[in-house]
This record gives sequence, C-alpha cells and structure tokens, in this order.
Amino acid sequence: MYKKILVPTDASEFSVRAFKTAVELAKLFQSEIVLIHVTYTPQTLWGNTVPYGYVFSQEDVAKNGQLALDATMAEGSAEGVKTRTVLEIGHPVIKIIDQIKKDDIDLVVIGSHGYGPITGSVLGSVSQRVLQKSPVPVLLVK
Repeated sequence: MYKKILVPTDASEFSVRAFKTAVELAKLFQSEIVLIHVTYTPQTLWGNTVPYGYVFSQEDVAKNGQLALDATMAEGSAEGVKTRTVLEIGHPVIKIIDQIKKDDIDLVVIGSHGYGPITGSVLGSVSQRVLQKSPVPVLLVK
C-alpha cells in the first residue's frame, strides 16, 4: 500500500515520534523510508536580505543538517527497514513537496510541531502547509 514513506525531521520530539511511527508502518507494509531534513537559509528566514551579523557557511549548514538526520536516526530503531536520508537547503515546505514528487512518495509522516526558525511564533506551520499542499496522504503525529 505504501511503498515509500517520507519523514521530514528537524530532530524535535515530534519529528522523532513521526519517524518511529513511520518505522512501524514501514515494517507493516514493507516500505522504504526517506528521511529528509531541510535547513533554512538566512534568505528563507528573512526574505532576500541577510540579517546583520548572521553568516552561515554552506559547510556549517550541511553539518547541522546532518546532525539533525543522525539524531533522528539514533532515536528510532529502523532495523530491518530500508532507510535513506536526504539533506536539502531552502524552504522546508517547497523542498518537502518537491521530494514527494521526485521520489514517488506514497505517504508523508510528519510531526505536528517542530522547532521552526523562530520557536513559538511559527510552531507547526511547516506541517500545516505540507498537509495543505501534499498530493499524497499525510499522517500528522503528536
């Protein structure tokens, strides 16, 4: 039924729960999991201008993204489940929707809340937008 399951992560408690749920579904349906982390860039946070004092190298951005993927994988045992990680840089909703289309994803399992770029003010906005824009079913995990 679900051959490929996409799990966006920011290594938050809710995204780790989503990953664990996806692992259980993958075992049940013999699915592959695609674990994706999308790192915000200053341009995606603040429009087209880089805020004064914030300088991020591509290496730092990639390193932090890989840490989020590794932390999520460490929290949930995916033993026996084919799992692939994807690291993207840009706007999370756009990159997640692009990945759905690119990988022929059948289901998205996403945490209902995450860290977001400004914790508190946009809590859950990525999951809500993915839910609205996804061409495939989305399972929100609390």
